[in-house]
Amino acid sequence: MKKYKYIITSVIMAGIVVSSCKKQLDVKNPNSPTLEQAKTESGLTSLAAGSIYINGFVNGDGWLGDSFFSLCYGYHELLADDVSAQAANQNVNLVNVPDYAILDDGSKVVNTQPQIANLRLNNSRDKQSQNMFYYEWQSMYGLNNACNQILALAGTVSLSGDAATKLATYKAWAYWWKGYAYARLGSVYYAGIINNEISATNASYVNSAALIAESNKNLAQAASILNGITGTDTYTALMVKLIPSFFQLGNGKVPTTAMFVHSINTLMARNLLVNTRTSAMTAANWQTILTLTATGIQSSDNIFAGFSTLNNAVFSAGGGSVAVNTAGDETASSFTISERLIQDIKPGDKRFAENFLQVKPFFNQVGGFTFSTRWKLYDAKLDTVPNNGAIQLANKTPGKQEVYIGGTYEENELMKAEALINTGQIDLGLASIDNVRAYQGAGLAKVSGTGLNLTQALEELRKERRLALLFRGTAFYDARRWGVIYDISEGGGRTNAIVLSPNGTLSTHVTINYNFLDYWDVPADEVVLNPPGAGSAPVVNPKK
Repeated sequence: MKKYKYIITSVIMAGIVVSSCKKQLDVKNPNSPTLEQAKTESGLTSLAAGSIYINGFVNGDGWLGDSFFSLCYGYHELLADDVSAQAANQNVNLVNVPDYAILDDGSKVVNTQPQIANLRLNNSRDKQSQNMFYYEWQSMYGLNNACNQILALAGTVSLSGDAATKLATYKAWAYWWKGYAYARLGSVYYAGIINNEISATNASYVNSAALIAESNKNLAQAASILNGITGTDTYTALMVKLIPSFFQLGNGKVPTTAMFVHSINTLMARNLLVNTRTSAMTAANWQTILTLTATGIQSSDNIFAGFSTLNNAVFSAGGGSVAVNTAGDETASSFTISERLIQDIKPGDKRFAENFLQVKPFFNQVGGFTFSTRWKLYDAKLDTVPNNGAIQLANKTPGKQEVYIGGTYEENELMKAEALINTGQIDLGLASIDNVRAYQGAGLAKVSGTGLNLTQALEELRKERRLALLFRGTAFYDARRWGVIYDISEGGGRTNAIVLSPNGTLSTHVTINYNFLDYWDVPADEVVLNPPGAGSAPVVNPKK
């Protein structure tokens, strides 16, 4: 998306196009030979598979870990106070330090470089590696560009057999991923660019709401195409080639057209829910969520996910996700488990025993005054875990670590639960929470039928989203829409939080004022080379 030219080399490996990408200014764009190779059916299939996964989730200019799912998801988990970081890579040890905390003894610990100031200090082209704004922008516009290539070529390539179904499948595939890219861009950036051209850009910046509208437009196009496909055998045979073979395990097997549409509906529900402050949701909004989730991802659906197999070119077993970068020896891991996350897990939840262990307190002031922790996340490859039937969050054994790319059954069911609870159907909403807990093997007593009131039901929902959707790239959205990340003067912050101080003191009634930036500024790598044109939306969030 940036006004850069790309040097791209491509080889076919395991059925995908593997690209190596370096930014150079004023260098002739050699994309044409690659696109020429794609002007056959087999070439188009390789492009449609490889360009999606490599451009979208691998080419990250030096990840913490080795993929989009380790660093970009990592930022979201950091900002939600699920994890902390001690390493300075990509500024991860500073982006989630709150403005201040008031401890149990009344003392106030202050961040001398507030988060918003820190983020803007690093939003410059010469500090790219430390710029949180840069990475998700680069990946999602790389993904969008790949989709533009697929759509431009799909109608020009001669296709064998059931050509109509194949063409429809290529187009639905591309529109889905465009919808996904704009969903993530609109859910985190204050402004962005809508672009349907190949390896080009424009100077018309639009606001985040317009990006979400573009996401929904593309998702609706994908759903419409999928609903019209009747050649299911041809569709499935092509999808087997589009999804990397090493991802087609467990929940990642090829979705039917109906399952594909379910994933689309879940993402559209997410687009609405996470980009609206909960306090601003209307009855019509909640009804829309209910309508979408009713035909969203079901418990038996195949979804868009990936596995850390030995031949995985997208992410590794040991460094490709937030979970594996948190698991194991807490003194050596990139991330550590937050005391506030553990605080939100209900007593007796088997997911707690299966995944978390209390260890010798680990102190590190470099990661900020909320960094220190008494907890580690099990690595099922190296640690002896209870194997109590609950979901396992981290396993560095190849083939065992699942990463969720799109929505999941649990997310869909919890969005349904939230809409039900907020429309007076509290017990039905609690039943959906029970469904998720049963699905993940939590072993908790049902909360439906227990007479909980609205406040109590919403607290069950909040805690369940914190744990059930951990490491799935949505946690920051929740902290923002619930108001937690905002300044205390704006109704934000958290009270009665647990904080372990570097001196060993454990406080259990701490007030934390996060005061984080809610929607990120456009990265300098874009605006410096591509200044906003006349009529563009502001590219800097006015929040100070």
